Amino acid sequence: MIRSVLLLTCLAAPALATTQDDVLSVALIPGWQTENGGRMAGLDLRLAPGWKTYWRSPGDAGIPPSFDWSGSENVRSVRLHWPAPDVFQVNRMQTIGYHDRLVLPVEVTPEDPARPIRLRVRMDLGVCDEICMPATVELGSELTAPGAPDDAIRAALARRAATAQEAGVTRVACSIDPIADGLRITARVGLPDPGLPEVVAFETADRDVWVAEAVTERRGGELVSITELVPPSGAPFALDRSQITMTILAAGSAVEVRGCPAP
Repeated sequence: MIRSVLLLTCLAAPALATTQDDVLSVALIPGWQTENGGRMAGLDLRLAPGWKTYWRSPGDAGIPPSFDWSGSENVRSVRLHWPAPDVFQVNRMQTIGYHDRLVLPVEVTPEDPARPIRLRVRMDLGVCDEICMPATVELGSELTAPGAPDDAIRAALARRAATAQEAGVTRVACSIDPIADGLRITARVGLPDPGLPEVVAFETADRDVWVAEAVTERRGGELVSITELVPPSGAPFALDRSQITMTILAAGSAVEVRGCPAP
């Protein structure tokens, strides 16, 4: 509800004379064929100064992006490799995303590696500065082998979130308690202290479940983060712990912890 009100407020602003083309350009980087016969391509989003767009889980004041690959040919699956995002504060609300430029690596698994891939995507996303606007982009290209390595894609891949093992996570334990309209999660993660402010973003497999901004604190080598989950039903619900993802953000770096086992 908060996100919808913000968007409607932004769209009512006098600066509506600004158009999508004024603030956003998007190109498809064809990339290269991987050793397993797949394709590593990329989406190159460039934003006007001061404008930003959002990560897959954007926070209360952000607009989540969506991708429709259904017009593609010879494509079995598509996986996005998100670079570590930045954390912004908007009207005392936290948002998570990118400014200036986002190169989003796109890993494509074809039906038949011997045939060209025709990749087509429709993107719906939000772009914001002092106002926000919804943006829609449609791109397409035929990706023939072998392609060519691309430095921008490689740099974006290098900024991906570290796994729990790579980051030195020693323990993950989550307590889950019912509340009037959903569930409260208290997560305790054994993780070396980076000496920087940390933000934890929780995600569930069900995108219809609202996730509150987490309250996070350090207790030495343990990170404690608390959030609340509210489903459309507005009541406690069954939660698959294995489908919870915690992303720990600190000054341009990220650690992704999958699963939220009981203590």
